[in-house]
Amino acid sequence: MVMICPQLRSTGVCLDQSCTYNHNLKICTLCGVVCINADAFEAHIQGKKHQKALLGRLDHTPLHCSVCHRDILAYQWQAHVAGKSHLLASRNEGIPAADVEPEDVSISPGHTLCTLCQRSVPILYWAAHLASRSHRRKEIFTSYKRAFEEAEKDKHGVTVSHGDATGLDFGIVEAPDAGRGIRGYLLIRTTVPSSRIDLIEIKISSVYSATSPFSATVEGAARTLTYGRDIRVTVGFQRGYVGRYDDRVELVFEDASLGQRFAIVRSVHCIVGSKTDHDLLKPKAAYVPRKREVREEARSIIPGVPPPALRVMPYVVNLAHANIPLHIISALSKGSTLQMVDYLRRSILPPVFDSSTYGLHFKTLLWAEEFRMGHDLEMYDIHDAKLTNHAQYYYLMVPGLAENRPSVLVGDTILVQRSGSQNGEWFEGHVHVVRKEEVGLCFHASFRTAFNPDRVYSVRFKLNRFPLRRQHQALDTVFHPDRILFPLLDHVDEGPFVALKYVLRNRLVATNPAQLQAVTSIVRQKPGAAPFVVFGPPGTGKTITIVEAIFQILQHNPNARILACAPSNSAADLIALRLLTLGNNKLFRFYAPARSKSHVPDKLLAHCCITPNGHFSVPPMHILKQYKVVVSTCVSASFAYGIGVPRGHFTHIFLDEAGQATEPEMMIAIKTIADNSTNIVLSGDPKQLGPIIRSPVTRKLGLETSYLERLMGREAYDEVEGYGKTVVKLVQNYRSHPDILSFPNARFYKGELQPRGDPSTINAYINSPLLVNPEFPIIFHAVTGKDDREASSPSFFNIDEATQVRYYVEELRANRRVRIKASVADADIGVIAPYHAQCLKIRRILNVTDDLKVGSVEEFQGQERKVIIVSTVRSNKDFVEYDLKHTLGFVANPRRFNGEIPVNCAFQLTDLNLVTVTRAKALLIVVGNPLVLALDPLWRSFLNYIYDNGGWKGEAPTWDTEEEDFDHAQNVREMGLNGMNEFTRRMESMTLDHTTNLEENDEDPDANVDRPWRELE
Repeated sequence: MVMICPQLRSTGVCLDQSCTYNHNLKICTLCGVVCINADAFEAHIQGKKHQKALLGRLDHTPLHCSVCHRDILAYQWQAHVAGKSHLLASRNEGIPAADVEPEDVSISPGHTLCTLCQRSVPILYWAAHLASRSHRRKEIFTSYKRAFEEAEKDKHGVTVSHGDATGLDFGIVEAPDAGRGIRGYLLIRTTVPSSRIDLIEIKISSVYSATSPFSATVEGAARTLTYGRDIRVTVGFQRGYVGRYDDRVELVFEDASLGQRFAIVRSVHCIVGSKTDHDLLKPKAAYVPRKREVREEARSIIPGVPPPALRVMPYVVNLAHANIPLHIISALSKGSTLQMVDYLRRSILPPVFDSSTYGLHFKTLLWAEEFRMGHDLEMYDIHDAKLTNHAQYYYLMVPGLAENRPSVLVGDTILVQRSGSQNGEWFEGHVHVVRKEEVGLCFHASFRTAFNPDRVYSVRFKLNRFPLRRQHQALDTVFHPDRILFPLLDHVDEGPFVALKYVLRNRLVATNPAQLQAVTSIVRQKPGAAPFVVFGPPGTGKTITIVEAIFQILQHNPNARILACAPSNSAADLIALRLLTLGNNKLFRFYAPARSKSHVPDKLLAHCCITPNGHFSVPPMHILKQYKVVVSTCVSASFAYGIGVPRGHFTHIFLDEAGQATEPEMMIAIKTIADNSTNIVLSGDPKQLGPIIRSPVTRKLGLETSYLERLMGREAYDEVEGYGKTVVKLVQNYRSHPDILSFPNARFYKGELQPRGDPSTINAYINSPLLVNPEFPIIFHAVTGKDDREASSPSFFNIDEATQVRYYVEELRANRRVRIKASVADADIGVIAPYHAQCLKIRRILNVTDDLKVGSVEEFQGQERKVIIVSTVRSNKDFVEYDLKHTLGFVANPRRFNGEIPVNCAFQLTDLNLVTVTRAKALLIVVGNPLVLALDPLWRSFLNYIYDNGGWKGEAPTWDTEEEDFDHAQNVREMGLNGMNEFTRRMESMTLDHTTNLEENDEDPDANVDRPWRELE
């Protein structure tokens, strides 16, 4: 009969070192089963008997922890309350950890909650879930954490001490001091006079880097612990690179009286950086996920006073409301994204996507997008706002207004209610004034009676539906020819072409064969041809090409009338400015009536129609028809249809930056104004940023695919077969240094791009002391930092990377005073970060001028700078918890890098991701954590390119940079798992308690918090 240790049977572990029972046995305390070894025990817990007992005897009732903001199973509540994460969260909230009472959580019948994976699992599939690879990974990681917590404990009467009982923290050290080296110490002592314990081994252990910046040595020759006499261990640190460094000192002892070894582990930490920056930028409050409150419908609304600008347009066509149908609202109000997508596909969207179903297809997507837009606007609600009154306006401060978070335009409406009001009455405020950080509202006269400047108000932002209604209006038209919507090879005119004689406005076009071919093809098109695409990769002169084409059309066709559109006012202004030589009587620039004249280039005001009251409008119809070229944004192009311009008036419609707008936006001009003879010309790059889409449902259903990208996927637009007939790719790049251009060129443009930049500009930093390789103008600076959040904002920031960005900007500013060749003004520097919070932090420590731009990828679209610095922000080092969907959300969209989505790419995600590198002319600096970035195949290849060309700075790569074709993400996971397993096994072999503690919290940040709102006028 096998004798079993009573302690082992009751608790699963025995810590009594003098116990003589056989401890190799494994006991299942739930089932009472004795297993002869670990393998048998593993087989048992996976078996039906154990699973049945687990389900039957453990309380799987889900409970909610209000301070940790997570759900816990009832049988794990006590372990959770005693865990480190709960203790820390309670301390931050100022609540004793034990006083936190569990709250009820509703969970579907027949389901149970896996708190480790944060998933509701049907009871029937519980056993399969426990055996799944993802769950097992989390178990291993949790076991590792528990093993480490046990290893940190003093034991056998031995203590290892410093100022911090759990390890040695050097704090924040300035880079020069850290580069020279710093020292600390640990003291080892025994508290048992009669003990016979020797220090056998001391080592630095890390799973994060190949070589540790820490060192540990024992002072003196003594290795035997003697009561009353300490052994001193000197811990050194030397590394001059900004970042956070965390390793372990493992001390292995042997108790001679028992013949048993044990280990005590101490963490060692150091932050290399700026204490001033950390004090300035540290989280102002602990991050607490924002609780989205359910809005009660505002039933009683007192109308406000619209701005006069909304009444200046002589519209003759009514604009339908196009409200979201109730059955679509119902479908989008419940279920997962995939369930919503599946329902829309099965029950609402037409089964076939063709010219006859085109309108219904995109109207459905617009409604789904509008639903999400309204939902996202709720996160800007203000519950404690104050208003100031000047004349008829009431001014409201709107945080984030300057960054278009949210976008507020003249004519928008905002609802205001006195906080705590019980009557449910809201006042509608129309926006009359928009300043940098505040808006001026005009309410009904009755608001003045109740107004009190000391009163606090609740504020709700309302979605401006006019741009959406304009798109619905276009989609409802019956004009839907296949040659525009679904062009085939049959729609392509093969010629013969008449030879043309050119007098080019821009003579440089004659030196660029692709630009000249594009102009020639556009001018030669017969009326009613298939849309023509000018495919313009970064810096290749798309706008120059289409402007030249417009000039040549007017030269060769006296009856031509052209409508030129772009998604943004800035892009439309660029077209208009290049067409100024047409004269006042040929060029008309239309602006939305509410646009401020201060936002319009002075040179264009003479080409506008402005009312006596100072509002933009349109001239009388007979005058409007005399203009040869009309320029507007895509949405504002609806004005022509609205005031009664006859279909077919414009012989050509040009759509610039066509990859940045949704297809319904593009269709506003085409479907309302074009006829069977109108020619369509698109210019843009389908491989750059697409339109900003807020709904994951509509992204999956294709709204993020622009009209330009969809056309380029059709057979008629093959770059070889269709060259000169339907498409021309521009290949001469006038922006970037060849080395900056080389990687995206090889990866995304088949190596066809030809560097043609001005040598005096693109070579400005060659041989600069800034560079790692004096001949290679790209730097990747490896920084292992920490991503933080604060207060209720789920947007991430990284102080360590912000400090490193500051160092580079300061060095650039210093260089302009001592190196004429590399002279750079603030206007030449751009800083890109994927998170709004990081942009705000960097602006704060840089003392940013109006010239030095810090912004998101979207804010840099279409722009360029001599120097671009990129901060990638995310820096999570828990390898097993690398969730590629969430952790890599900001780096995994190849378009953010300016490239196409590889067919075999496993990271085709849509959040803010791989940042744009093609904005830089002369110098590109990327600051980030290579361990995170290299999980994505595209980023890893780019990092390899920089490393192989000598542009790497900081900790060296932990992977083989010569190896391209392997799953690095899996490699990193396995490296992390192996390191954790090895550590856990070492600790287990020394009889450490390794009871699993299910404590992980897998938070999913708000997906749209960092997406700016586009201004659609």
